[in-house]
Amino acid sequence: MRRLSRKKALSLVKELDAFPKVSESYVETSASGGTVSLIAFSAMALLAILEFFVYRDTWMKYEYSVDKDFSSKLRINIDITVAMKCQHVGADILDLAETMITSNGLQYEPVIFELTPQQRLWQRTLLLIQNRLREEHALQEVLYKTLLKGAPTALPPREDTSMEPLNACRIHGHVYVNKVAGNLHITVGKPIHHPQGHAHIAAFVSHETYNFSHRIDHLSFGEEIPGIINPLDGTEKITYNNNQMFQYFITVVPTRLNTYKISADTHQFSVTERERVINHAAGSHGVSGIFVKYDTSSLMVTVSEQHMPLWQFLVRLCGIIGGIFSTTGMLHGLVGFCFDIVCCRFKLGVYRPREDVQLHDQMNNLNNHQIPLLADNIPQE
Repeated sequence: MRRLSRKKALSLVKELDAFPKVSESYVETSASGGTVSLIAFSAMALLAILEFFVYRDTWMKYEYSVDKDFSSKLRINIDITVAMKCQHVGADILDLAETMITSNGLQYEPVIFELTPQQRLWQRTLLLIQNRLREEHALQEVLYKTLLKGAPTALPPREDTSMEPLNACRIHGHVYVNKVAGNLHITVGKPIHHPQGHAHIAAFVSHETYNFSHRIDHLSFGEEIPGIINPLDGTEKITYNNNQMFQYFITVVPTRLNTYKISADTHQFSVTERERVINHAAGSHGVSGIFVKYDTSSLMVTVSEQHMPLWQFLVRLCGIIGGIFSTTGMLHGLVGFCFDIVCCRFKLGVYRPREDVQLHDQMNNLNNHQIPLLADNIPQE
């Protein structure tokens, strides 16, 4: 009974065989089939290699949610050079809640405003990247994934000690502010703190020394990540008017970055620039200086690096191999069918009538018999 049940089970399994075996004596090969097979195998190998490169690549996934963290502080990273001496300028921040933020975290360093050839080359390269980022937003994903291999984006130091006078002031450092709208002022005079308002002591600064030509080497919000290029990095503004106002309107978006190389909480921002000459007689009122007005968005963006799973790669690979194999087989059969129709229509090849075939064979035999006849007629010496 057991042996009988085993035979039944084995026969049932054989009936379910989806890959029937054909004896080699019944298999017919052809040159056209071999050519198509070589083409199919080459296409399979090429597409499989390309699919492997796609499997190795990653992409950035963007998710949006409401930012519920309003109690934490916002960090502002500043590195701005102004074409005025440090004793003549001051920087501070006033937010929407009329809270005066002291600039204790900022340092004032006397420097030379003109750049060296090496620094100018760095700035031109940075501006070129900025222009490409404005045209191709997908390049930002490349920066997220590579982080420029950790390369610093700060202005390189001067390679020589120049004897030129220190005619500019580099204001750099970071400040923690409330997550509300605010205004960063860089204007004439040092700021003073009093409960009635906001003021700068500018009475002892000559009006002829006003020069708010500036260069923004770095300006970012949140955790500072090496390699990330911000919209205002490398910006340079030159003015020959003493009463010039520069304004930057910034919208800050909290961003959580999760890649295979780094995980950090940073901020993206968009900026709108405006500049004008202060002329009270013409109705253009205001104060000369540099003003960075920022506001935070209520949305948070989560940027995470994604990778194709292994099972999806295997499914796509099987689809490539099976699809090419089936497609080339159908194309080979279709071409053979069309070739048979053409041969049948014009009576070519195997479709030639038998009378023509017999006549052709007789002509071949006649030609073959003429050769020894000609050889017999040769006179012997």
